[in-house]
Amino acid sequence: MNSKPQRHDYPYLHPITTRWHDNDIYGHVNNVTYYSYFDSAVNSWLIEQGGLDIHHGEQVAFVVSSGCDYFAPIAFPERIAVGVRVAKLGNSSVQYELGIFKEGQAEACAAGRFVHVFVDRASNQPCPIPAGPRAALARLQV
Repeated sequence: MNSKPQRHDYPYLHPITTRWHDNDIYGHVNNVTYYSYFDSAVNSWLIEQGGLDIHHGEQVAFVVSSGCDYFAPIAFPERIAVGVRVAKLGNSSVQYELGIFKEGQAEACAAGRFVHVFVDRASNQPCPIPAGPRAALARLQV
């Protein structure tokens, strides 16, 4: 992603308040922490909107690829939102595009992407995305 995404580009915005331990020695949120924000936003959507049972369900979703571009720092204490959209919805995989936005700002501080592959918990083999999560993901498709 070379251009900075805009807040309105995302059908779902997940609010997050940065935490004290998110900051690194340089006084801003460490780059690896952005991935936990992405995970929280996507999995919250899958659980709340798609009914994904992460503890006892027959299917789980594994991240198999990820990346992030950083445009401006964020730090503790700040309120941010993680924008989530689906770029590609396959049979067993989904490609997300994400944006990190400071409260009140339209332009992303960071733009990320990752791919989930749904697998059968017992066999650890790829399986079709279950109906509930698929319907929820389809609502985020752009």
